[in-house]
Amino acid sequence: MNRILQDYRYYLRMERSLSPNTVAAYGRDVEDFLAAVELEPRSVRPDDVERYLAARTAGDGGLSKRSQARLLSSLRSFFDWLVLEGERPDNPCELIAAPKLGRYLPAVLSVEEVTAILESVDTRQGSWTAFRDRAILEILYGCGLRVSEACGLLISHVYLKEGFVRVVGKGNKERLVPLGEVAAEAFSAYLDARPQAAEPAFDDVAFLNKNGRPLSRVAIFNLVKSQALKAGVNKEISPHTFRHSFATHLIENGADLRVVQEMLGHESILTTEIYTHIDTATWQAEVLSHHPRRKA
Repeated sequence: MNRILQDYRYYLRMERSLSPNTVAAYGRDVEDFLAAVELEPRSVRPDDVERYLAARTAGDGGLSKRSQARLLSSLRSFFDWLVLEGERPDNPCELIAAPKLGRYLPAVLSVEEVTAILESVDTRQGSWTAFRDRAILEILYGCGLRVSEACGLLISHVYLKEGFVRVVGKGNKERLVPLGEVAAEAFSAYLDARPQAAEPAFDDVAFLNKNGRPLSRVAIFNLVKSQALKAGVNKEISPHTFRHSFATHLIENGADLRVVQEMLGHESILTTEIYTHIDTATWQAEVLSHHPRRKA
């Protein structure tokens, strides 16, 4: 069983070029499923999958519809791979319907809230970590990066004079993102204060921790939450909130949807269209709150 899971993870990583986080999530879903049903993958039937899904969704602590959909997607991917490998003639998940999901509208910050968070980082004391934190926040918002892209950013991929950043996104796909003057100045100030890396292998890594090693995703999550509190922004936010806000503000100011798609690295324009719905939701709430037929 361990060998099958190992081969499946290798397939996801090398042939489908999925991110390490996605590979880990899919592998964990499949491993939990096989442990629960106690069957060889070749012996699993549709009703085994349905019973497992029903058990995972029952009660108050059951999976949300979005988590159910991801779990089913993981299992479908696994059994598709087994069919591809000739280990099974069919996919037992093929006829199982995924739960219908409502359109997810991510939380966004106003321009004023973003500005407050950015300016909450005090660089006046000259601490190199303060310059680093300001640069991270400016680039997260100014370039719309994913947290994994910020962690993996290389100094050699930031072209300060030319005004753009080369970003390596999901599936190792590269894209060029314009770098604004404010973000460029913040990054340049950080480079001037940046200490030496702990090892030569990290010399080109942009954002380092206090030990001179690459900064982790968790550290950036904690940074965002900490600075939001300092700025008095009482919303549940994450690094991805800056990405959502970046896209929303661009579209609100008239940016072309295709341009935003390219900057975010979305494979499908449908993914980017969610940000037009955020803008719609804003004015919809405004209209309804002032409508003469609203409920008191």
